[in-house]
Amino acid sequence: MSRIAHGVAERPPLLRSVAAAQAALLAAFVVVLALWVGRMAAAGVGPEEMRSGAYDPKDLVPFGLSAANPLTWLYGAVSLLYLAGLAAGPLLAVYSVALLAANRLRTSHRTWRVLLALTVGAVLVAAFRFAPIGMDMHRWWLD
Repeated sequence: MSRIAHGVAERPPLLRSVAAAQAALLAAFVVVLALWVGRMAAAGVGPEEMRSGAYDPKDLVPFGLSAANPLTWLYGAVSLLYLAGLAAGPLLAVYSVALLAANRLRTSHRTWRVLLALTVGAVLVAAFRFAPIGMDMHRWWLD
C-alpha cells in the first residue's frame, strides 16, 4: 500500500499527539509566565519579593478557590500542565527531534514547521525553567 494517498503524504504515528501535548505544555508555561510578570508589574516588586509568599498565585483566582468555581478548575488544570512540563517537556522535545529527523520527507512542510517551532519552544522553556529567574517563578507558583 502506498504511503501517499491523493497526493498527500501520510503523517507518522503520534505526530499530532506529540504536537498537541507540546502545545498544551507550552501554553501552560506561557500562562504562568504572564501571571508572574503581570503580578510583579502590578505590585511593583521584583522576583525576590515574589518568592516571599506575600504575592500568592492562588489569590489571582477570582471569587476564591472552591470546587464550585470553574476558574478554580482552570487554575488546577494550568497547574498540572505546568508541573507536567518539568519532566514531559524535555522528553517530548527529544522525541520530537527524532520525529523531525526521521519524517522530514513524509510530512507536509506546514506540519514539520509547526513541530519544529514547538520543539524549539520546549527547549527554550526547559532552559528558562532551570535558570535562576525561572526557579524564582517556579517557587512563586508552587507557593
